[in-house]
Amino acid sequence: MIRADRERIIGDEYFDLIIEYRSNPRIIGLFEEGTLHILNDVFAFLHVPIPLFYEIYPSIRYAELPVLYGLTDEASLDASRVFEVRDSPVFNLTGEGVIIGIIDTGIDYTNPLFIKSDGSTKILSIWDQSIHTGPSPTNADFGTIYTREQINQALSSDNPLEIVPSIDENGHGTMMAGIAVGNDVEEENFYGVAPDADLIVVKLRQAKQSVRDFFFIPEGVPCFQENHVMWASQYCVNVARSLNRPLVLCMGLGSSQGAHTGRSPLNLLLNRLGDLPNTVVVVPVGNEGNLGRHYYGIINPDIGSNTVELNVGESDSSFTMELWGNPPGIYSIDILSPSGEYIPRIPAGIVVNRVISFVFESTIIYINYQTIEAQSGNQLIFFRFENATSGIWRFNVFGQGDLSMGFHIWLPMGEFISRETYFIQPNIFTTVLSPGTSEVPISVTTYNPVNNNLYVGSSRGFTKDNVIKPEIAAPGVNYLAPTLEQSFAPFSGTSISAAHTAGVVALILEWGTVRGNDPGMDTGEIKKHLIRGARRRPNLTYPNRDWGFGILDVLNVFQNMRADVGF
Repeated sequence: MIRADRERIIGDEYFDLIIEYRSNPRIIGLFEEGTLHILNDVFAFLHVPIPLFYEIYPSIRYAELPVLYGLTDEASLDASRVFEVRDSPVFNLTGEGVIIGIIDTGIDYTNPLFIKSDGSTKILSIWDQSIHTGPSPTNADFGTIYTREQINQALSSDNPLEIVPSIDENGHGTMMAGIAVGNDVEEENFYGVAPDADLIVVKLRQAKQSVRDFFFIPEGVPCFQENHVMWASQYCVNVARSLNRPLVLCMGLGSSQGAHTGRSPLNLLLNRLGDLPNTVVVVPVGNEGNLGRHYYGIINPDIGSNTVELNVGESDSSFTMELWGNPPGIYSIDILSPSGEYIPRIPAGIVVNRVISFVFESTIIYINYQTIEAQSGNQLIFFRFENATSGIWRFNVFGQGDLSMGFHIWLPMGEFISRETYFIQPNIFTTVLSPGTSEVPISVTTYNPVNNNLYVGSSRGFTKDNVIKPEIAAPGVNYLAPTLEQSFAPFSGTSISAAHTAGVVALILEWGTVRGNDPGMDTGEIKKHLIRGARRRPNLTYPNRDWGFGILDVLNVFQNMRADVGF
């Protein structure tokens, strides 16, 4: 790839688009001013100059915009009965021979949790997407790969960062890796779930400033582009398959963008990778359950509209919002600002783009209607608020047709927006974040093993199309995990539960693939084992939107295999 193409891949002067390129003739005319960057036989990424992006934006499909992902965070191994399969002479499972891929903020590779007793690292490789001075994965042409040999050399030197300069500035990736594979530290009462598993680590690069600006992401908030996460996922799988080793792919990320139907490009890629033999994908559902960022309304045809009230906080002057209407309805809106300025109903069309400038306040709202969005088939009304006035905004949502029609509205996730912006009458359900909405991956929610209560912040299912998500609940409240100071602190959130579950899955893959008891298991098979082994309360109906199929119990997984295990 020529240098000019590489500059387009990493440069902030270029906007990234996600293209299903073999079936998309529209992009051919953009090659001269952009660079086509091919991931696999389905997806490619088109890097175009920012002025060209805004010129062609009205004709861009929503699914071609890179979804932005944030971090999904803010007990004990006994709860999942991990110690009983680690210490049992029948099993003695520790994750040996299995690889866990962590896609996140990087890793503190100098932490003793990731160093074996012989002084060598557990890390097979680090792909740091933010450093562009060394070799990168085939066809990716950005970031730098650091090998196990280089990491071992760094560990034996007086200044490790001179040899391997990759660091985790945030700590989230180190925390997740420590939960999954960290060495036991008995004096601190810390125990990694699968301490003998190896690691592949991808440190995601921060989203381009041009993409952050388009979606109004606040400065300093960790934010990652969908196409970079897709590259990371493919890289982990490629490395594991080149070594002929089983892989658990885990990421502590989430996004509330999209239709929540599991049809985004990353969702589709993870479905594909998760179906590979000896490959399992584990993701969190997010922590959006109690933040008031989802609204669900039904339009009674006798009334013709539904009124939505949104409180906008003073610190959220610019943000996005997405309305997704259930088919076969056709939806349109009017707007009433906090100062009382009224924007009459904006009629629906195949594609409608409006820029609304208010007379008595400085707010500008960019509105894009897509009557049939390409991936989901649902109608999308996409709002971009600039200099939004704080206070209560009211939207009447109108429907066409003689059927009672429903619609969803989602605000941004995590730190992409403050807690001062919320719907006055929110709905806690259908708040599972992408990629937790993906059909194939194992989507994990969080509970507190001390009192057996669901974590209050956990996102609730199901998906917009009623696919059962989450499938399983795992510990993740006040969970002791490593910090960047190489000490330990309690953390809560669904990322912790995903990392815990990834470690559990590594134990099952060690038994099945490494020891040859059931080689070739994929995500779907492991998921069924976890569901069968889950603990369930007699007073609840399963599956349900809070707990999925129940609480993770790895010993019970093996007890349900009793006839095959032979004990």
